[in-house]
Amino acid sequence: MSQTIVPRSTSSTGPRVRGGARRVANPDGMWPWLFVAPTLLGLAVFYFWPVIQTAYFSFTTWGVFGGSEFTGLKNWIDLLESGAVPRALVNTLLYTAMVLLGIPISIYIASLLNRPGLRFAAFYRVLFFAPFVSMQAAIALVWGMIFNSQYGILNQFLGIFGIPPVYWTSTEWVALIAIGIVGIWSTLGFNIIILGAGLRSIPAEMYEAARIDGASNWRQLLSITVPLLSPSIFFLTVLSVIRGMELFDLIFIMIGESNPIKGDTQSMVSLFYREAFIGNDKGTGAAIAILLMLIIGLLTVIQFWVQRRWLSFE
Repeated sequence: MSQTIVPRSTSSTGPRVRGGARRVANPDGMWPWLFVAPTLLGLAVFYFWPVIQTAYFSFTTWGVFGGSEFTGLKNWIDLLESGAVPRALVNTLLYTAMVLLGIPISIYIASLLNRPGLRFAAFYRVLFFAPFVSMQAAIALVWGMIFNSQYGILNQFLGIFGIPPVYWTSTEWVALIAIGIVGIWSTLGFNIIILGAGLRSIPAEMYEAARIDGASNWRQLLSITVPLLSPSIFFLTVLSVIRGMELFDLIFIMIGESNPIKGDTQSMVSLFYREAFIGNDKGTGAAIAILLMLIIGLLTVIQFWVQRRWLSFE
C-alpha cells in the first residue's frame, strides 16, 4: 500500500527566516518597552543629550552675558597650544597611578581580614569602609589639617625624630604625593570589601593542597590568590582609573585657590572648573570636558583589551 507524503506548507501562520526557522512573535507586545521607557528617557535626557550638547559647545565661543558663536576648531587649537592641558593631564595620570597602588595594598589587607579565626573582622571592615562613604570635602579638610606645615600632627610627629617641617601642600610634587596618599586611604575600604568577597569564593582546599606541596604564603598569594582574584582586580582597576581621572575635590580644598602652586598641581577637572566657571569660557571648558571623556574612554578600552592576557575566570 503506497503512502502519499504531503509536503509542509510554506504559507502557514508565521514568516520564515533563513534556514527554515520560523520567526516567533513577541507575545508581550510593547509592555517590556513601556517598563524600560522611564530609564531610557532618563538616560537620554540626563546623559546622552548633555554629552551631545557639550560636544557642540566645544566648537563655540560664548560672550560674557551669554550668547554663543560657532568658531569651529578654535577652542581645540587653543588647548593644543596651551601648556596647561599637558600639565593637568600629567598630574591627573600621576594621581591615578598612585590610587592604583592601593589595589595591591588592599589585597594584602583583605587577605589578613579573611584569615580564619580573626576576631572583630567585621568591625575592622567597617573601620576601613567608613572613609569611602564619607564626603570628599570632609576628608580633604581633615587631611589638610594633618598636612598643615605649621600645626599639622604629621610634622609634629616628624619633629620628634628631628626632621624639619615639610610643606606638604605648598611644594609642587610633595603636594601631589600627599593628595595621592589621601586618595589611597579613602578608597581602601571599598577595595577591601570587593576583594574580600572574592577571597571567600576561593576554595580552601586549594590552599591546603599548596601547603602540602610546600608552597610558602608568598607563593600561595602569587599562584592562587592573585589569579583567582583577577576578575575583582580588573573591576577595581577600571573604577580606580575612572575615579582618578575625575580628581577635583581633594585638590580644590587641600591646595586652595590662594596657593601659589595651584596652577602646577591642577587636574583636568580643576582646569575645566577654572576655564568654564572662573574664566567664564564655556567653549574651552566644554572642549576640556569632551577631551577628558575621550581619554577615560580610551583608557577603559585599553584595559578591556589588556585584560584578555591576564584575566582568569577559572
